[in-house]
Amino acid sequence: MQLREDVSVVDTDYGKVLLDGSTGEYWELNPTGSSVLAGLLDGTPAKDIADALCAEFDVDADRAQADVSALLSALRDARLVGP
Repeated sequence: MQLREDVSVVDTDYGKVLLDGSTGEYWELNPTGSSVLAGLLDGTPAKDIADALCAEFDVDADRAQADVSALLSALRDARLVGP
């Protein structure tokens, strides 16, 4: 997955902020969302990211997979990712 060219990512003390340069809208990701985003941008399969969440946090596999899928869907719905 790749962010569109006009989307900027800034690290903050709490996670990451994504800024859509074409609309001026921004999204704040908490540390967990930031970790998921980093994995997606690195090309890590969603299942592997979910497995890492299970290992790091007290969350079951179904919930972790649903959360990764939800973030990916939100990024697509907001048109922050390229084709």
